[in-house]
Amino acid sequence: MSVEKTSEKIEKEKNLLIIVLDVNPLQRIVKEETKILTQCLDSTIVFANAHLMQASNNQLAVMACHGHGATFLYPSDKNNDIRQIDGQYEKFTELERTVRQQIQLFVNQIPLDSSLNGESLISGALSMALCYISRISQDKDGDEKFSSRILVITASNDSTMQYMNYMNIFFTAQKMGVILDVCSLDQELTLLQQGCDITGGNYLKVPQLNGLLQYLLWVFLPDSSVRSKLVLPPPVEVDYRAACFCHQELVDIGYVCSVCLSIFCKFSPICTTCHTVYKMPGPIPMKMKKKKKNLDITH
Repeated sequence: MSVEKTSEKIEKEKNLLIIVLDVNPLQRIVKEETKILTQCLDSTIVFANAHLMQASNNQLAVMACHGHGATFLYPSDKNNDIRQIDGQYEKFTELERTVRQQIQLFVNQIPLDSSLNGESLISGALSMALCYISRISQDKDGDEKFSSRILVITASNDSTMQYMNYMNIFFTAQKMGVILDVCSLDQELTLLQQGCDITGGNYLKVPQLNGLLQYLLWVFLPDSSVRSKLVLPPPVEVDYRAACFCHQELVDIGYVCSVCLSIFCKFSPICTTCHTVYKMPGPIPMKMKKKKKNLDITH
């Protein structure tokens, strides 16, 4: 293929990356060391600039979420007075200044008079990201190739309270062809591992926060067409157990309502979700399985 045809092909490709950064102050590693959040933000900005630098048609959006909401940091509708730094690409300056200003405003909006929520609203941020992708995809030209992916960077715990929201998001993303990547900074996230497996994305628990930027550039910067040619960490088992609706705990064997598909850890003659009264034999017992997939940097 000639250089001109290759250049023309690249110009017709549009790659959208949406980064969701969890800035919840109740994350364990953030409570122990407040500088961790600044370090993560610095690495995220460099990673975002690297994505924009790969191709002129690459698009980017940055979001933030905590226990009280989620919002877009970049691009921003607000007109900020941003002066370009000599020797720095104008778009990089705009991205860095806008993200830092908006994230400070977003964190300051956390209400101090109410109880802090330890569970970050990652599912809400993912829903907003999918809506944004749907809108952008409708604006593309007819012969233009469009691909999109979402990267979640978080140190929060797994939230079984958001189980149904997660499942709806995962299968919607799969239908839209959106890849979900997850970078965990603290512990294993079972539900988000399932989302990565369903959508064909990468999951990585970072073993050393000091090397966060290197892990982001190595595992998450390449798009899906390039990842198959890279030597990535070996796959690990994905826990496909579901969370019961009664106690919000992962179960090995659960009872599934045949009407609303709610999952319970114990048999009940009445579904507490849709209030259906079962005739014998009642809810259908199902065994949850595990599947090998995704990344473990420690192996």
